Amino acid sequence: MGIPVKLQVFEGPLDLLLHLIDKNKIDIYDIPIVEITNQYMEYIREMEKEDLNVMSEFLVMAATLLNIKCRMLLPKEVNEEGEEEDPRQELVEQLLEYKMYKHMSYELKDRQIEGERSLYKAPTIPEEVLSYVQPVDLDELLGDLTLAKLNHVFRDVMRRQADKIDPVRSKFGRLEKEEVTLPEKLLYVMEFAKEHKSFLFGELLERQSSRVQIVVTFLAVLQLMKEGVISILQEQPFDDILITSTL
Repeated sequence: MGIPVKLQVFEGPLDLLLHLIDKNKIDIYDIPIVEITNQYMEYIREMEKEDLNVMSEFLVMAATLLNIKCRMLLPKEVNEEGEEEDPRQELVEQLLEYKMYKHMSYELKDRQIEGERSLYKAPTIPEEVLSYVQPVDLDELLGDLTLAKLNHVFRDVMRRQADKIDPVRSKFGRLEKEEVTLPEKLLYVMEFAKEHKSFLFGELLERQSSRVQIVVTFLAVLQLMKEGVISILQEQPFDDILITSTL
């Protein structure tokens, strides 16, 4: 038996479905599609047919419900992952999304009502009052302050400012970032290897002026050794490395 719902105005087919689900206290994730379809069709038959545009939306949903009802009678479909597909899944997602937006609209409406209760009043303070500045009595402000006391206060303030200066960091100069690239060091090591053929690793590092340059030069040696451009030999641990060029 259908529920008499024709007296209530619904904003669309999803709104009607949510009403039927709430009315029957149905779990939205487990909709009894046969019962809901029957009640939905009952409402369609009782609708006034004056507005065909509105009526068409409800008829499309009715066709969707009938399609789901037929698919529920057939063997369940299996997706590519081997899981059974629920014909109601897409409808459930639409209902949840519509329900979320509906609750958001209620929240926005409540805020609009609260905003309409707020009143704004432009300031009505006379310009004479706004422009008034209280006069300053210098004699009262200075009191018993003398030049000696003022000098003492000034020296105390300057001493406090000096105490805030870091005696170490304040003498630091500006730190400049040293740009050292691996391609540049690769070219440098290759030119050095062509010129000397056989040399010690320590000799290669004599012209390096910083720790960063030493590290990048070492990386260049490893890269050229990997490419077979140079070969290295170390007879004893901690001995200097002998580099031989194959160029």
